[in-house]
Amino acid sequence: MSTVQTATSAYAVFNPATGKVEKEFDQTSDAEIADVLARSHTAFTSWRRSKVEDRTAMLRRVADLYEERRDSLAAMVTREMGKPVNQAQTEIDLVTSIYRFYAEKAPEFLQDEELDVVAGGTAIIRKEAVGPLLGIMPWNFPYYQVARFAAPNLALGNTVLLKPAPQCPESALAMERIFADAGLPVGAYINVFASNDQVADIIADPRIQGVSLTGSERAGAAVAEIAGRNLKKVVLELGGSDPFLVLGPVDLDRAVRDASAGRFFNAGQACNAAKRIIVTEEHYDAFVEKFTAQVNALELGDPADPKTVMGPLSSPQAAENLAAQVEDAVAQGATILAGGNRIERDGAWYAPTVLTGVTEGMRAYSEELFGPVAVVYKVTDEDEAVALANDTDYGLSAAVECDDEERAQQIAGRLDAGMVYINEPSGTAAELPFGGVKRSGFGRELGKYGMDEFVNKKLIRVKR
Repeated sequence: MSTVQTATSAYAVFNPATGKVEKEFDQTSDAEIADVLARSHTAFTSWRRSKVEDRTAMLRRVADLYEERRDSLAAMVTREMGKPVNQAQTEIDLVTSIYRFYAEKAPEFLQDEELDVVAGGTAIIRKEAVGPLLGIMPWNFPYYQVARFAAPNLALGNTVLLKPAPQCPESALAMERIFADAGLPVGAYINVFASNDQVADIIADPRIQGVSLTGSERAGAAVAEIAGRNLKKVVLELGGSDPFLVLGPVDLDRAVRDASAGRFFNAGQACNAAKRIIVTEEHYDAFVEKFTAQVNALELGDPADPKTVMGPLSSPQAAENLAAQVEDAVAQGATILAGGNRIERDGAWYAPTVLTGVTEGMRAYSEELFGPVAVVYKVTDEDEAVALANDTDYGLSAAVECDDEERAQQIAGRLDAGMVYINEPSGTAAELPFGGVKRSGFGRELGKYGMDEFVNKKLIRVKR
């Protein structure tokens, strides 16, 4: 039987590979929260007036520090949430690219926009900062999620309060240290180990001008309700049950590789992972055979070992939840082709799994499977594939494997998703906007659209 330790503090480093609590941190007090709000507002009054060149120079220094501290930063999240260290290093590389992207592009994105004025004279739209913002961030990509929120908003002139996931306190403090070492003014980026009640108070504070949350649908709904009562804008990136469509003509070996990478990277703990693999009947048998063989070949290992491709889940509770979803499906007639079981070792381990025969009424049909479980469906044709892909409350991203690009583009236009990737698994990049529709949330991060959310698009009109 596996054994785990229990932390006494909400903010603690619990190593899911060993089941041991390695470090605990005190929660931020109410008095400290009041001071943080005051400091963030004070910093905003000067930061908003700084030159964009100074703000982008700071972002370049931030990128340099992430690059310099890559190995130590990666090791932190490997301990905190079990991410294989090579994947953690890849996350740091992505983060570095995001800060460099906004350092380069912010001046262009913030240029005044001239409007055509029918009545004569001139009019422009000027983008200005709005004030202190609260970011509520998850544990699965601790550095990346913060970067895509913080980089564009700091470049714009907003200030940031950051509430990290309770299981990632060490990496949260490391990020705060990077901003300080890069020369960001005191108070412009502040980490808070806040409780849910304190978060509600922060959102209600009149100095806070917006909230960005990446997390569960339940958390997003709760935060949006509080923000709505207080007339605050929110950006929400929530869950996903992303479809991965395999349609002819197609390179089946590539489709299998992409499906495996898209489903099992980070042990399947990604909102935009390929959770529902939908294959037309002409390719289904061959795909399932190749895909199952690839999944069976995946080996779990020590996430601190650079050779490891899959480690544990983030917590024992996450493994228990996933196991319950799979057990529910099997009890109702689904078939396990690979895995399907918790692994009895200390920590939070679950075997890479392939499920078929999932139907409506099963939890695995309608719920997000946040872990290394792939559900494969067989459909007769393109229309059935699209209908099944859209039969979900979520709409984050989708992927289409099809070598007829025109057909793939047409299918992409029929999918209810904020993002569609063709002949590659859903991913992310600094220049590409990220976000979804339906219950996957609203708003966009990254790319030029990442600077259009928490901004005053001020009209300046001159009559002549």
